[in-house]
Amino acid sequence: MTARIERLVTSGQFSLDGGTWDVDNNVWIVGDDHEAVVIDAAHDADAIVEALGDRRLTAIVCTHAHNDHIDAAPALADRTGATIWLHPDDLHLWKQTHPDRDPDAWLADEQVIEAGGADLTVLHTPGHAPGAVCLYDPGLAAVFTGDTLFQGGPGATGRSFSHFPTIIDSIRDRLLTLPPETKVLTGHGDPTTIGAEAPHLEEWIARGH
Repeated sequence: MTARIERLVTSGQFSLDGGTWDVDNNVWIVGDDHEAVVIDAAHDADAIVEALGDRRLTAIVCTHAHNDHIDAAPALADRTGATIWLHPDDLHLWKQTHPDRDPDAWLADEQVIEAGGADLTVLHTPGHAPGAVCLYDPGLAAVFTGDTLFQGGPGATGRSFSHFPTIIDSIRDRLLTLPPETKVLTGHGDPTTIGAEAPHLEEWIARGH
């Protein structure tokens, strides 16, 4: 059975560097009728469990460890038995939210996570956070970019542990090389495509945001 992609929007707060903001997050569920992967367990484990229905959740993949992308991960893992995956470079950020619970497994560049007909290749894309990753599935013609690439430009780099030149390198070298028709499924807001964003790279660099 072919994998499918579902989007669930959850609401909560993002906190870093002493500030707190209200945010809406995209939670992506990828799989078939029997098993699935959740990308970014944000804010509301109950809503994610309801969206999963009777499917077996095999993995919770964190695109990075800002609190709004991981706050519901332990509760969701406890309820489903799923493995929480995080890139090790973001462990220090994870510990700010979950000091008493480690992730279950470490993501590595080019690793493939399989579930329900999906084959998600991990692309390490630091910049927004040191351990930020994107997940690319050529069969679905989609890349899940977390907060690395949005409709209209790169993710924010104005807070701790982020770096604008690094995120530009990640986007140029790891994302804009994907086929232009690839759907860009983001951590917040509406999707876009690689082809829609690629022409604007030099503009983003000049803008330096």
